[in-house]
Amino acid sequence: MTTKYSPHLKFGLTIAALALVLDQLTKWIVITPLSLEAKRVIDLLPIFRLTWAENTGISLSMLADGGETMRWILVAVTALVAGAVAIWMTREKAKGDVFALALIFGGALGNIADRVRFGYVVDFADLHFGEFRPFLIFNVADACITIGVLLLVARALLLGEKAPKAGDQPAAE
Repeated sequence: MTTKYSPHLKFGLTIAALALVLDQLTKWIVITPLSLEAKRVIDLLPIFRLTWAENTGISLSMLADGGETMRWILVAVTALVAGAVAIWMTREKAKGDVFALALIFGGALGNIADRVRFGYVVDFADLHFGEFRPFLIFNVADACITIGVLLLVARALLLGEKAPKAGDQPAAE
């Protein structure tokens, strides 16, 4: 049995690579030239600042402070999820879904790279309106993952499988 790869696989891999590079580049900028870790906070706009945060857990800092064992468990689990997304991306026919999956894949790789190198994920983007924060402090990888998931959900809800019309015959297998 031969597997037919997605006609949009090169596109998806390019988007994933761009997401990964953009994530790692922005983290390098906040770590090295901006020295955010030492400064802790850099105000950029009244509603946006760079704030140093080390996330040892997963979303919403769940499973944080689990030590070295939890660090490597999170690396393994994230790698399994990224692998599943990559396999899905190789089989997906819809270009919009490949785009969304590529964002998720690239973002996951960015956060895996941090966890392997530093033991935590570097977060720094702090959007706030006074004391109200619609998001926790995040990074480009987190944004890519979130946007990818939202796109998949929106596409599934808005472009879901069309019900067969009366008289349509199912395709012969």
